[in-house]
Amino acid sequence: MPRYGVALVADVMDLGRATLHRRLRPKPDPKEHPLPAWTLSLAEELEILALLNSDRFVDTAPPEVVATLLDEGQYLGSIRTFYRVLAKHQELRERRNQLIHPVREIPRLVATGPNQVWSWDITKLKGPLKWQYYYLYVILDIYSRYVVGWMLALRESAELAKRLVDQACENQGIVKGQVTLHSDLGSPMKALPFINLTGKLGITNSFSRPRVSDDNPYSEAHFKTFKYRPDFPGRFGGFEDCDSHCYKFFGWYASEHRHSGIAFLTPEMVHYGKAEAVMAQRQRVLDEAYLRHPERFGKPPKTWQLPREVWINNPAKSASPLGLVA
Repeated sequence: MPRYGVALVADVMDLGRATLHRRLRPKPDPKEHPLPAWTLSLAEELEILALLNSDRFVDTAPPEVVATLLDEGQYLGSIRTFYRVLAKHQELRERRNQLIHPVREIPRLVATGPNQVWSWDITKLKGPLKWQYYYLYVILDIYSRYVVGWMLALRESAELAKRLVDQACENQGIVKGQVTLHSDLGSPMKALPFINLTGKLGITNSFSRPRVSDDNPYSEAHFKTFKYRPDFPGRFGGFEDCDSHCYKFFGWYASEHRHSGIAFLTPEMVHYGKAEAVMAQRQRVLDEAYLRHPERFGKPPKTWQLPREVWINNPAKSASPLGLVA
């Protein structure tokens, strides 16, 4: 047993010396390693590079160059080799002209009350036949969510949009410089007759960025409410049927729909200055309930409050510090 223990200690000591020797041994310089036999020489690299930059092949992709050389009985390297040579000499890039999108400013609009910012859009509604549509024009106040104007038509038209905006301004008593009108980049919105009308009425036009649906969120959300109602048929039996449905919906939306974005008030209450009285009545009911059973409340309850301001692209919540995107 003692001899076995001594032998074991000796083996451990030898193992420790070997480990220490390996740790202290200098690491070989990777530059001293011989290059693989298949590595191209500098002369071969320069030959490939000169060929790719020649007048004959300067606008030709490496796969086509390799194929052309093979057809002529010449082989300088594989397609991958050609790409590696280009990358090594920093010549691997897209040489064709690329479309560069202009930098567009993010539309930033704020409303602190009704009739300051309107959002408008057009949505298609299916008719009785395939490929038959009716076009619903809607102008929405983003603060009150009140629909200040809507129209059902058989086509998209800047002329029809002009009539709708003109009528909405007259109904709401809009004066020059009072309202900003926000929309996407649809053809009726950008049409010169429509732009001329808004300029005549003193309305400031604002447009969404291309391919950015979040720039027009209020109109998009309103159309979703319209189309997700239980009584929405999906396809209408005719123009009169669609028009009747729209009348019913907009009446409900204005005076009955409690909107979560405006303290569960109706758009009509907020737009026409009835919100304060309604919220005061709600608070009185809550106060009375608290007095009857204070033990049922952790603290005196407060009713919902209207937002102080409503934004399209609030800069405080924007990810871009410069306010610009490509």
